[in-house]
Amino acid sequence: MAGSGPGPSSSSSSSFCSNSLPLQRLPEPLLALLSDSLDRAPPGKGWRELAQVAGSQAGLRLRLSSQELEQCSLQVLEPEGSPSRSLLQLMGERGCTVLELTELLQALKHTEALQYLNPPSIKIVLEPESLTAVSGQTVKLSCWAAGYPLLHYQWFKGDKMVPHGNSPELIFNQVSVDDAGFYICRVNSDFSYGFSQWARLDVSEGCGACHGGKSVAVECSEEDLSCLGEPDLTEEQSTERQYAVDKVALLMGNMSYRNHPKLKAPLVDVYELTNLLRQLDFKVVSVLDLTEPEMRNAVNEFLLLLDKGVYGLLYYAGHGYENYGNSFMVPIDAPNPYRAANCLCVQNILRRMQEKQTGLNVFLLDMCRKRNEYDNTILVLDALKVTANIVFGYATCQGAEAFEIQQSGLSNGIFVKFLKERLLEDKKITVLLDGVAEDMGKCHLTKGKQALEIRSSLSEKRALTDPIQQTVTSAEALARNLQWAKAHELPESMCLQFNCGVQIQLGFAAEFSNVMIVYTRIIKKPPEITVCNAYVTDFPLDLDVDPKEANKGTPEETGSYLLSKDLPKHCLYTRICSLQKLKEDLTFTVYLHYEYDGVDEVVDERKVVNIGKPLIAKLRIHQGFGKNSCLQHCCVSSGPCFTQSSDAGPAVYHPSHPNHHPHSYAGFPQPNSAHPEGISHPATCHCDMTPNRLMAWQTTWPYSFSSNQGNMPVETTDEQESDFSGNFRLS
Repeated sequence: MAGSGPGPSSSSSSSFCSNSLPLQRLPEPLLALLSDSLDRAPPGKGWRELAQVAGSQAGLRLRLSSQELEQCSLQVLEPEGSPSRSLLQLMGERGCTVLELTELLQALKHTEALQYLNPPSIKIVLEPESLTAVSGQTVKLSCWAAGYPLLHYQWFKGDKMVPHGNSPELIFNQVSVDDAGFYICRVNSDFSYGFSQWARLDVSEGCGACHGGKSVAVECSEEDLSCLGEPDLTEEQSTERQYAVDKVALLMGNMSYRNHPKLKAPLVDVYELTNLLRQLDFKVVSVLDLTEPEMRNAVNEFLLLLDKGVYGLLYYAGHGYENYGNSFMVPIDAPNPYRAANCLCVQNILRRMQEKQTGLNVFLLDMCRKRNEYDNTILVLDALKVTANIVFGYATCQGAEAFEIQQSGLSNGIFVKFLKERLLEDKKITVLLDGVAEDMGKCHLTKGKQALEIRSSLSEKRALTDPIQQTVTSAEALARNLQWAKAHELPESMCLQFNCGVQIQLGFAAEFSNVMIVYTRIIKKPPEITVCNAYVTDFPLDLDVDPKEANKGTPEETGSYLLSKDLPKHCLYTRICSLQKLKEDLTFTVYLHYEYDGVDEVVDERKVVNIGKPLIAKLRIHQGFGKNSCLQHCCVSSGPCFTQSSDAGPAVYHPSHPNHHPHSYAGFPQPNSAHPEGISHPATCHCDMTPNRLMAWQTTWPYSFSSNQGNMPVETTDEQESDFSGNFRLS
């Protein structure tokens, strides 16, 4: 229903007056108000003084003769006559504009008349809120506005005017299912107008069952009626500990917008929440800077992790908006202006989560919720199921913005700044969020600007700290673990042996599910080599790798401020972003420059390294859901391989699953003559994994599926002690 509605898409107030508008084209009610104000003005501010100032400031064009002034004054003898109205008519006939009249009134300091020409904009101070009601209840939608002079209200349902809906409160004494729909209120004065936010009214049939549009009574026995007033016998059980079948989370942070202001806080917010949720045994997929199709495909992969009784949590930080009760997350490639078709609707994702019969659905939206005036699309979505397990934590109220705060050079969103202090508390999730809201309310930086809004239908004492309890390891659970583990597989660290005798350590660390750090250092150098430098380069164009920020001496120089304390020291670091865009195996080149003692000539060697598809690249979300992403997607190679070609060509490495290499030292593979020469390729995927095969495959999968260990991916590959602190620099 794009473009529909009772008025323009913008909710801002609008004046009917234009500075270049001739006076005779002003609305009659406004001319009447101006004339009355000038007629009863105190001495020095009346119509005669206006005529005098007009003649002196505007020149001959607006100078009135004594006969014309007398004609104006004689208007007092007429029943409806007005000297000021006659004067304004003469000035208008001579081309006087609203701007000129404004300047003349300013010279007279006639504030009342100036207010009529430039009325204050109408400001909606209380927006109507979406409501859910039962048929027969009394329901009230409220809209209050501030403005000048007298304000008039008119409610609309969709694009149709509501009869008798001309007051700030729209009251339904006995609401019915026919009253359900989207409502909006128009507020106007004589010269300007404004629209409220849309509010959605949902009405159910109450105790009766819906049949043919009417309510049908449900027959009850006396025994049924006698139980209505008695306490629930299971109430005592409600205080017992709840359990989750599994816990999974998708954390998305968008910062590097192409057509909109860039953000900083999502980097730190997503990283800190990832670490906290992993402590609570959540399987976490964390991604930064996704386009619209990438966001949709990431959500599809997230939905594959859900199942009956699973706790699902989705956190989003970035640009967003809320229209007509629906929240929209904005991808980094969204056009300017963007509309619903360019964004992801949160309520639609929730509906798909409900289809999985999840035990708990938590949405944490760290984004603005102002109305998008460029988008008048009303999404007509099916009503959500009454699952009593939904919790929304909005970082800010409807119609308001969300703020970032900088500390020590890094930024946090206000919401996460306070959320991270409480996230590990063993409390019902709604109680935990209430505490966050109270903490935010005490923050002087955003008091009155940003407040946490919590919406919940939770009927059980569910907490993020609830333990995971799986009585039977089902095929679905195994597939879920496989799907998650695929997004967290890092390449094994390796030792590269060059012909000159130099050995290079190559390691990897995950900053996010789509951001990886490659770190390199020289661990062995023959004594006859005096100068030795190495660096990595030639990364695929799909990836976001800035050559100017590669091979740096500190992680911070690459743009990675979060892993500094966890990475090995004395290395060169390169940050690789946007791994979700990787279409083929990740291949890059390690270059080695060195000099022998007494020889000025610089010698070069290079090796090409293939590390497969690391982290989220294995999910291939760039291709779209249903093509190469499958819950029963099995890509299992026969074993790890470390192969080297003949001397005529470069060494090519094809690491497989993160099994420990049979010939490794501290987790780093070493060259071994037992490995055959040539290039080994990973096994192809046929997507033919069945539930029975998954059950049988459990014993061969290298990860533990227990709730204690299966949720923690390897963040960095093992570090090998070196016997040489080599000289690494960017060449």
